[in-house]
Amino acid sequence: MRPVADLKIGIILGSTRQGRVSPQVGEWVKGIADQRGDADYEIVDIADYKLPLLGETDGQEPGIKAWSEKLKSLDGFVFIVQEYNHSITAALKNALDLAREEWNNKAAGIVSYGSTGGARAAEHLRGILGELKVADVRTHPTLSLFTDFENFSTFKPAALHADNVNTMLSEVVAWSKALKTLR
Repeated sequence: MRPVADLKIGIILGSTRQGRVSPQVGEWVKGIADQRGDADYEIVDIADYKLPLLGETDGQEPGIKAWSEKLKSLDGFVFIVQEYNHSITAALKNALDLAREEWNNKAAGIVSYGSTGGARAAEHLRGILGELKVADVRTHPTLSLFTDFENFSTFKPAALHADNVNTMLSEVVAWSKALKTLR
């Protein structure tokens, strides 16, 4: 078993569309996380895996295997979630559905954004995570498209959000360490 400092936490970018801002948010979270020294944090961009739609594949595409292996290598997650039509993106839902056991008994935090801070998308994600046996932590940084983004496209977070991200990361690390004993 690896020591706690060797916990691997994936920062999952939940959008694949052109013009997305999730990479900006993910890099900001990673910048905060990397200063902590309590885990190995990495950006995991679902767009890199070119995942086919569930049910429209024989499951043999290389992206599915690579996605599964990446998830197996991680001890916990931070989801960067944008709200589309009061929910998560289709790409994120598909990525969640293309794996099962790889998610089990791990912890997750959620950083969301949208017109209402992405709160409705985060609530939908919590229900999905429960079914996948992922324990989501309570602290949930919410970012507003109106106050934390310039012209809805350039991420400029208010300073107060860094404290919430740090609190969420502390919870994710603690829960990831505890849940590791079940795997």
